[in-house]
Amino acid sequence: MRIAVGIATRGRPAILGEVLQELSLQTRAPDRIVVCHVTPDDVTGLAERFPRAEFLTSPAGLPRQRNRILDAIGDCDAVLFLDDDFIAAPRWLEALEGVLESHPECVVATGTVVADGAKGPGITPEAAREILAADTPPADLLGVHGHFNGYGCNMALRLAPVRAHALRFDEKLPLYGWYEDLDLTRRLLPYGSIYRLHGARGVHLGTKSGRVPGIKLGYSQVVNPIYLARKGSYPWSHALRSVGRHLAMNLARSAVPEPEVDRWGRFRGNLRGLMDLATGRADPERILTL
Repeated sequence: MRIAVGIATRGRPAILGEVLQELSLQTRAPDRIVVCHVTPDDVTGLAERFPRAEFLTSPAGLPRQRNRILDAIGDCDAVLFLDDDFIAAPRWLEALEGVLESHPECVVATGTVVADGAKGPGITPEAAREILAADTPPADLLGVHGHFNGYGCNMALRLAPVRAHALRFDEKLPLYGWYEDLDLTRRLLPYGSIYRLHGARGVHLGTKSGRVPGIKLGYSQVVNPIYLARKGSYPWSHALRSVGRHLAMNLARSAVPEPEVDRWGRFRGNLRGLMDLATGRADPERILTL
């Protein structure tokens, strides 16, 4: 089995370097490491430090960059997509290979996130290493259970069904995507199973640099779930619950927001999305003009 690691990146070369450094510790080495960036500044100094990594360019946008990676790995059987701020524990790929071999029905494998800095102020690489050093993995490296979707910061795809059914990340979800992972992995569900891997573990740093303005994210929080529900890849019950949850959270926390979160901007984006839905103008790509 040949396994690639694919990383789409934009504007965070120092953090990306930390991620690539940790990949060198994998007990099952990746057969290829493919990094897709937008400008040379995104990967300053990294080609010299990591000669095994391959560097590709693409127009900006997480779905576009991940599709570029899919196009480049025709010789591989599976790909692990990592965010450029995800620190994978050393046995991630070992667990993935074992599960894919023992569970031929597995088409999507998402890892166990031990700590997620995206839900707070973020986690430093040093703290992430300490968290993983203190983590106690399960005795059964290959343990799994069914999961609703793959979490894009660390998710693997079996490539045979992706190719057989010409599946791609939806490029109508621009910039950071927002649910592009959910969309593609749910579209793979008719062809197999989605599992969360107990032994494939890591820490999502949730690095705040390079984030888009709150109004854009808020718009996507409302419009993208409805777009995917209409498309058929996301159940309406989940989509409506997602919209309501983000609206309520952004409004409730706008008065005293977290220092790292633009809650008022997100809520304004939520309202813009609702207005566009009401007037028939809602489109995920409208965040490009907000």
